[in-house]
Amino acid sequence: MEKNIALYLVLHKRIETERLILRPVTLADAEDMYEYASDEETVYYVFDKHQSLEETKENIAAYFEADPLGKYAIELKETGKMIGTIDLRFKDWKHKAELGYTMNKHYHGKGYMTEAGKALLWLGFEVIGLERIQSLHDERNRASGRVMERLGMTKEGVSRHVGKWKQGEWFNDVHYSILRDEYFGDQ
Repeated sequence: MEKNIALYLVLHKRIETERLILRPVTLADAEDMYEYASDEETVYYVFDKHQSLEETKENIAAYFEADPLGKYAIELKETGKMIGTIDLRFKDWKHKAELGYTMNKHYHGKGYMTEAGKALLWLGFEVIGLERIQSLHDERNRASGRVMERLGMTKEGVSRHVGKWKQGEWFNDVHYSILRDEYFGDQ
């Protein structure tokens, strides 16, 4: 019997960890998101920086509100501040998902993204029953690769000259994954 992934995502649209609440992104998050989405250093390898709060609201409406399943705001329990986003993307896959994330640079180095990532690995492997969770990062964004490694992911390889980026420079994607038996073997 094939699992209904959407049902699992609806049932787990709010996930709590020790320090974080993962929950749907709403327009109420616009100012917190704009704080990092308008910072070129934070978003350089992920998306074009937002030029206005209105642009952030439009992006929240189009990406997070229009199709919210599997997409989470990362909120600090202690303060209620939204410091980033994380998501599991399923496309047309039934056995695997892709992990993606962005975080306000002022909260880097505190283990928050690893904590959020572990929560989504739990959702993917223990709740949904996936076989594989994969992720990728721009080769120049080494911090993102370190998060993947802390999540127990294995580097699979590099796709070279995937495309041209913001300054016309070629970029390479580094691919990582973790399999179901690796996830359960590490516990």
